[in-house]
Formats: sequence, C-alpha cells, structure tokens
Amino acid sequence: METKSRTLEITVLSAEDLRIDNKPVKKNAYVVVSVDPFNNKATKVDGEGGSYPSWNDKLVVEIPSQTRFVTLLVKCKGSRGEKTVGLARIPVTDFVGGYSPAACLQFLSYRLRDPKGLKNGIINVSLRVKEPLQDCSSQAAGGGGNAAATGLGIPIDGRRDYGVVTGIPIWTGYPSNSLY
Repeated sequence: METKSRTLEITVLSAEDLRIDNKPVKKNAYVVVSVDPFNNKATKVDGEGGSYPSWNDKLVVEIPSQTRFVTLLVKCKGSRGEKTVGLARIPVTDFVGGYSPAACLQFLSYRLRDPKGLKNGIINVSLRVKEPLQDCSSQAAGGGGNAAATGLGIPIDGRRDYGVVTGIPIWTGYPSNSLY
C-alpha cells in the first residue's frame, strides 16, 4: 500500500525569552523539527543569541498523510550536556487546508512549554507546503487561465492583480434579535 506524503519547507526563524530553570539561556540553542520518531532535522546552533536566538534555517521534511502534528523541540548545549528548553506542537491543520491556500508561505509563532508544562518563550517559523500550486480562482472559472485574465478575485489597493483575500468569520455569541 502506497503512503502519500507532502513536502514541508519550514524555516525556523527565531525564538524569544528562552529560559532554563527560570534563568535566561546564555548561548548554544538549536531546534529539532520532527514529524515522527524517524523523521527529524535540526537547525544550526546559535552561539550568540542567548535567550533571543536567531537561526533563519530552512529545513525540508516529508510529512506522511497521517501526520497530525509537527513538533519543534528547542534544546541548549551546555557543559553538562543537552537540556530541553521547550516544545511546541504545530497542528498540521494550521497550514494545510483551512482559510489559506496550502502552498502559500505562512509566518507563525507558537508558545513553547518546558518539560514541566510551563510557558517558556515563543518560537517563530515560516511554513510552506511544497505542492503543485492550484489557483482557486482559475478552478472556479472552469480551469482555464489565471485569475487576473478571467477577472475573478478582489482587486487589492487599486491594483489589477486580483489577489485572494482571506477572512475569518467572527461570532459574537448574541442572537440576531437581541441587538435591538
């Protein structure tokens, strides 16, 4: 049986306010990105950033179709070995499906949790699923041409590129008849 997978291009950008035992990290932080126990990649070690490291490392991993989370594990190398600084689990649904096209570059930030489960900084990443890009507007027009040629989409700032606009529905929790 053939297992389908996607290629994920993840750029680990930076982290903020990293601590070990409530003390700021001094140096040598790095990130391990994993989708399962056998498929993981690591960034380079940031030897200068301290508790605000910056990596800007682009990693490419294969994501099997049954994968539900991508795990980011921030570690620190020290004289006494490696210590886990924090962990973030990114739901695959945050970047596949939903409100934005799958192949678009997305910038995301996640709260890190230390081994005790306490808040321990933030990690900033950019993600892109490397799939053949399908223009949703051209699909709506019967599959032919691009969105600008067919006039579908919404003009942005007076330009004629007819980009796609993403909106998130907001529910106020009030029944419609109670507003009067």
